[in-house]
Amino acid sequence: MTAISAEGRTSRAGQALVALGLAAGPVVALGFTRFAYALLLPPMHRELHWSYAQAGGMNTANALGYILGAASAAFWARRSGGRSAFLWSLAISAVALLATAATADLTVLLALRFAGGFSTAVAFVVGSALVSRIAVGAPQRRSASLVAVYMAGVGIGVVISGLVVPAALSSGEAGWRMGWLLMGVLAVIALVPAWLGARAVPEASGAHASTLPAAQLRRLGPTFVWYVLFGAGYVSYMTFVVALLRSQGLGASTTALFFVVLGLSSVVATLTVWGRLCGFLRAGLAPALVAVLVFLGVLPVLLMPPGPGAALLSAVVFGAGFMAGPTAATVIARRMLPHAVWTAGIALLTVAFSVGQAVGPLLSGLMSDGEGGIARGLWLSAGLLALAALAALLQREHPAS
Repeated sequence: MTAISAEGRTSRAGQALVALGLAAGPVVALGFTRFAYALLLPPMHRELHWSYAQAGGMNTANALGYILGAASAAFWARRSGGRSAFLWSLAISAVALLATAATADLTVLLALRFAGGFSTAVAFVVGSALVSRIAVGAPQRRSASLVAVYMAGVGIGVVISGLVVPAALSSGEAGWRMGWLLMGVLAVIALVPAWLGARAVPEASGAHASTLPAAQLRRLGPTFVWYVLFGAGYVSYMTFVVALLRSQGLGASTTALFFVVLGLSSVVATLTVWGRLCGFLRAGLAPALVAVLVFLGVLPVLLMPPGPGAALLSAVVFGAGFMAGPTAATVIARRMLPHAVWTAGIALLTVAFSVGQAVGPLLSGLMSDGEGGIARGLWLSAGLLALAALAALLQREHPAS
């Protein structure tokens, strides 16, 4: 990939290739480290004799690490440069995935989930800032489309997980270990396109802040509230939906198909719809629309008769919206904040997202351990997403200044 000039004169195709290379970050950060756990949870829950609260605690540990990683991402980017911070954090994420395959100790697994959350947050935030710099000065819709290409990496990671993890689980009792091992190997391979993409983006020039001024923080207040609620609602579903489907009698092949369809739906919608829509809609309309769509995606597995039809409908609707949240947040930060605080703004929004992701699975897991089972925990997910939509509507448009 050729380097991008400061004036952003690289061809549209070249810019898209750079964004696709950077998309290896979300493939690892969310597709592997975060969401593959949903497929691995049922056998780990069964073979390691966990409660649902312990299972949710694994994702909470990951989210706590994600909070600290997101909060410090701007610092690491400023200290070592965006490209180095992006690549080193991805390398650490790959090591954490590989190490997860080597132990069954809950404490060690929690520590590895925490470390993986920290490193992937740095990669995701810094990668978001890098992709925002591919086309500085280009029309807003063009930049939003490149952000969408980057975010499509999550769906790509989900598809890969849905194909690879079930094959690993078929290997026997140690299948969950093989699943983590394969995710780690693929994360190492993903470093190649990540490096190619990162080296094509110039380092930021001029003074770049590692914190967001209070006035700019306040103007994005409703977006921060939306992102906390959205993070809590969507990740609770992603953590426990496969366990719900398995408890309803769906087999491994159906749940794997569910995961693949969800990922494909995310890729297609992110690339064809959300990049343009988030660039076109102003204020909090795009985040509100995202939350409503994801809310609707939760309902089929709760209201329809259990079966493949309900599962696949949920996968299509939920998948079409869930990664539009980070797309919308990144576009809002780029549009409403000065260039000098893009990384800091994206980092703080990701912290808000991570707070929700830390609290959501734990609360959902506690509710799932009680009367009503996993479905009760997923109703919490739906309620949080509805509140997120209402919060987003309070956001007003503020031009960057």
